[in-house]
Amino acid sequence: MAGVSGLWAVYRMRLKRRRLLFRSIRSRHQLTSVINRTGDIQPGQVLAFVVLRNEMQRLPHFLSHYRALGVDHFLMVANACTDDGAAFLADQPDVSLWSTDASYKASRFGVDWLTWLQFRYGHGHWCLTVDVDEILIYPCHDKRDIKSLTRQLETIGAQALGALMLDLYPKGPLDTGQAEANPIDALPWFDEGPFRAVRQAPMQNLWLQGGARERVFFPDNPTRGPTLNKLPLVKWSRRYAYTNSTHSILPPRLNLEWGGPPVVSGTDQLSGVLLHTKFLPDVIERSEEEKHRQQHFGQSDQFDAYYDAIGDAPDLWHPHAVRFEGWQQLVALGLLSAGGWS
Repeated sequence: MAGVSGLWAVYRMRLKRRRLLFRSIRSRHQLTSVINRTGDIQPGQVLAFVVLRNEMQRLPHFLSHYRALGVDHFLMVANACTDDGAAFLADQPDVSLWSTDASYKASRFGVDWLTWLQFRYGHGHWCLTVDVDEILIYPCHDKRDIKSLTRQLETIGAQALGALMLDLYPKGPLDTGQAEANPIDALPWFDEGPFRAVRQAPMQNLWLQGGARERVFFPDNPTRGPTLNKLPLVKWSRRYAYTNSTHSILPPRLNLEWGGPPVVSGTDQLSGVLLHTKFLPDVIERSEEEKHRQQHFGQSDQFDAYYDAIGDAPDLWHPHAVRFEGWQQLVALGLLSAGGWS
């Protein structure tokens, strides 16, 4: 019976993956090309895929950071933007841009749109999928570009890089900080733990939780806290599909590419960290807007208290907060691993 149930689980996952691919292909009709420079993409280049809305404040640093890492081309979807971000991106020579006013929530929070673009343009490339408020770092990222990283991943037989999403925050109420060209300068603090992780059937995806947002916003119900594991960098195939942001992916074997940071898994496995810069001063206004838009959670009304708590501009800092100093520090804390890469 175990063998039969196992085969049935495999079949169900295959059907689910095909359904996700089919709906992503249909979603292409929701996208309008603003500027398409994908003809410039060359074999072996690293591509970044991004959905954004009103992120002009972060875009200059975001592009500068990922260009410095060696990302070759950005494929971006501007969803219901009302700021100058889309015009700014259209002028960037390494950006292809699409726009849509369709529902972010109904598109599986933008995943359908990006899956179509990955299906169309990402096959055979290392593809990085991030939000504009996520800054990827990895061991020696200040000396080794992302192509060095992908070569190492290929050397060890890995098809994906796992990463902990680490929330950064200021010292003081959220509405008293100052915007900086580099958001990390405005948000220099983080929680070093505690974190916990379990595997979930049937996709074998990791579920990593803990950290600052859980401590502040979900102390009485930690299972409602954010999922902090991501697989943002994948050697893409048009047969792949993310299922829940970049937290999980199909086929299921890809979810086994990472077991979590060393502090949780006890293993030394090459990984990254996504520095999460959500808590810039504009988070108060954005949270109020998103509470009314109801586009960011599957059952959005259940998170009204979360938006209200952010609107109260709490101070996330506490006496055990750690000031961010660099990737070496995160290795020492067991939040990041070089996996023997030296």
